[in-house]
Amino acid sequence: MTQPDHRTATAGDTRTVWMLHREGSWARASAEGFLDSPTVHQGGPRRLWDELERIRHRLNREGGLPVYGAHVLIDPDGTLTLSRGSWTVTVD
Repeated sequence: MTQPDHRTATAGDTRTVWMLHREGSWARASAEGFLDSPTVHQGGPRRLWDELERIRHRLNREGGLPVYGAHVLIDPDGTLTLSRGSWTVTVD
């Protein structure tokens, strides 16, 4: 899985973040103030903002991400697989 590209912009008090993935998924989030919840628009096969929020909530709840302490397997073709408990991710 490749990471989405992201860009940020600030205009006055409004901050906007864009996430774009090469498979066509995208998300745009804008917020007026620093503590305000953003207005989010997203499309494509995956909901990138929802995935980011899921990771952020796990980090806040557990104080760390599952990548810490994960087992690493590197295949001869360079594919990297990280796993810890029931969590696993493969990076091509």
